[in-house]
Order: sequence, then structure tokens, then C-alpha cells
Amino acid sequence: MAKQKFERKKPHVNIGTIGHIDHGKTTLTAA
Repeated sequence: MAKQKFERKKPHVNIGTIGHIDHGKTTLTAA
């Protein structure tokens, strides 16, 4: 759930911040 909050506030930072935490799911979402 925290991922959605980050993505809504900073979508560009979400890729880097969340990507570093859950780069597995973020990679699929970003791609």
C-alpha cells in the first residue's frame, strides 16, 4: 500500500525509491 502513496506523490521518484525496495515488481510496472 505504501507503494501507491509514493507513486502518487512522486511517480518519478517511485521508480528509484520503490525500485530499490521492490525492484522486482517496479521493473514490471515501469516497463
